[in-house]
Amino acid sequence: MRVNTVLFQGLIVASVCGSSITAFADDSVKVKPTQMVQGGVGLIQTPTARMWEEGGFAANYTDNGEYRFWSVNLQLFDWMQATARYTDVRTRLYSDVPSFSGDQTLKDKGLDVKFRLWKESYYLPDVSVGFRDFGGTGFFESEYVNMSKAVGPFDFHLGLGWGYMGRSDDFTNPFCEVKESFCTRPTGFSGRGGKIDYNEFFKGPVAIFGGVEYQTPWEPLTIKLEYEGNDYSEDRAGPLGQDTRFNIGAVYKWRDFDFSLNYQRGNTIGFGVTYQFNMNTIDQLKIKPPPRDLSQRDAPATIADVNKSRLYNDIHNRARFVLLDADLQEDKATFYGRQLAFRDTNEAAERVGRIIASEVPDSVETYHLIEVGVGGTLLETKIDAEGFIEAARNENLDSEVSDFITRENPSEEVSEAFEPSTESGFSINTNAFWTQTFGNPEEFYMYQAGLLVSSGYAFNRNFSVMGSARITLFDNFDKFTFLVDQDTSTLPRVRTRVREYVSENQIGLDTAFVSYQDKLSDNIFAQAYGGYLETMYAGIGGEVLYREVDSRIAYGFDLAYVKQRDPYNQFSFLDYDAITGHASVYWQPEFLPDTQLSISAGQFLAEDRGVNIDFAKRFDSGIVVGAFAAFTNVSSEEYGEGSFTKGFYISIPMDLFVLKPSKGRGLFPWVPISRDGGQLLRRPIKLMDLTESRAPFYN
Repeated sequence: MRVNTVLFQGLIVASVCGSSITAFADDSVKVKPTQMVQGGVGLIQTPTARMWEEGGFAANYTDNGEYRFWSVNLQLFDWMQATARYTDVRTRLYSDVPSFSGDQTLKDKGLDVKFRLWKESYYLPDVSVGFRDFGGTGFFESEYVNMSKAVGPFDFHLGLGWGYMGRSDDFTNPFCEVKESFCTRPTGFSGRGGKIDYNEFFKGPVAIFGGVEYQTPWEPLTIKLEYEGNDYSEDRAGPLGQDTRFNIGAVYKWRDFDFSLNYQRGNTIGFGVTYQFNMNTIDQLKIKPPPRDLSQRDAPATIADVNKSRLYNDIHNRARFVLLDADLQEDKATFYGRQLAFRDTNEAAERVGRIIASEVPDSVETYHLIEVGVGGTLLETKIDAEGFIEAARNENLDSEVSDFITRENPSEEVSEAFEPSTESGFSINTNAFWTQTFGNPEEFYMYQAGLLVSSGYAFNRNFSVMGSARITLFDNFDKFTFLVDQDTSTLPRVRTRVREYVSENQIGLDTAFVSYQDKLSDNIFAQAYGGYLETMYAGIGGEVLYREVDSRIAYGFDLAYVKQRDPYNQFSFLDYDAITGHASVYWQPEFLPDTQLSISAGQFLAEDRGVNIDFAKRFDSGIVVGAFAAFTNVSSEEYGEGSFTKGFYISIPMDLFVLKPSKGRGLFPWVPISRDGGQLLRRPIKLMDLTESRAPFYN
């Protein structure tokens, strides 16, 4: 056994002693977790077992001699942390061909994930297991198990690392006793990169790493001392000198920023900056009218005495419920429309309910709010008037307003009574768009920003025509010249010609199509569409969706025939067509709160077949973070670099940026490498979006 016995014993003693004196620790001086060099909660070069609070988000930049790192770190759950990273290797060119690389240095993508196995208690430490750079070329591929224990202003950490973090080879891999194949770690990566190489996990040499953090009496300053497990003999930047395995550093906190300075390997100075916030707790001050006060309620005597003009205007202006029809009777009041502003369904219903309660007589026993959508009525929110008014006036301390609000399918009677004065009309709206890509040979970061101007005309509740124009305001996609014509992929070019589509037309026709939508039964919705469906494809298609009110699961099926549009003539087509379609399941599992899993199996644009899996997590602020991957019958070699399609996105509610309530959203996608396998048609309208009010996830 080859191990630094003194250090190992010292760290063990420190951790054990920490358990015995924790009773004297002051929780107020505990070390707050900070980011390490490569992103993720840790010391300097090594992770700790610590986690942030759920929803924690950090964007990091660090500079460490031969390497620069850009990373984002997200605490998806209180037991799971994920990191996405770009690495700039200053000592190497982008490729082995200097004329192609130009002055671009080598860039690499990496993904890390860490899971808490045991949460710190009075006697026991936090225990976590993690996987670094587990999908891709594996520059820094590692697995580790570590523990952390707080003792007053100190936080002690100790772990075992494999792979990059285990190259100091302190002792023989204990898994060798289980199976001989664990004694040696395979080299290289499978496919064309981007795949998870499970066969390498926990194999090869093992090293000890750890250290201590000290929260100084000066609150903004934290000091770090680290002992790492890498010897830097096989780094991607080339063998690096290491005069010592000890690193030392400091972190200075200022508002939402952390500034770090460190001295690594006994010969390298590093520095970095982190911006952080919490996706659960972030909010925006809102200017909105207070809910209607019912303490001085003075209701009219009969329905005939109702001031309908005031009632309808208040519902629109103060509750942002756009009325399309209304039916006032002596015993019930029904209102048909759409909620435009309030994302919280209970808040939205309560605001409308309070206004109705203040304007209608006591004879009205129930209020019915009918959300109108696909082919007619989508959702009925029923309010029990007597209980609602008592709760709103705090006359019953054992109940809440929400106890008297129920959501259900609109009854046949309610649906048939919907007779708006008009069902036709124009609509127009403008949204900003932002397209981005990282890690290109011509320029590391490319972007395109502009406006998407959309308009439409509804002939009736079922049939409409819609279109949108994309106006580019500024971009640098003119530098994007790599067309991958010589790539080894044998698939048709269904997406890799994206450069031509985004750079050829500063003002372009994005979509222009007709749509027919209908509600076939209480829970079944359908649509058919045809025209220019997205920037790259036109065609015809249809979709059917089964979705119950407030159900955690929905089922859908879509099918389309498409032709590829000509990037050089927006109204012409290329000689490529395909049939694409999928059977889909949308599931919000109870065991993973505030998450949605979407699984779609079928045929993709390149006529490859397989499954696309999308996982989305919603935070209390309304921010949704998601990841997706498509696995098809195309081999890694046929697919090309990246081995399979995968990507990430963040959906941000617009009311985090404005002073008034709003239901709009902005989407920021990140696709590490876009190739032609596993590509979905970007349908202009999806029934899951149109029926969102029946089982809200995004709003």
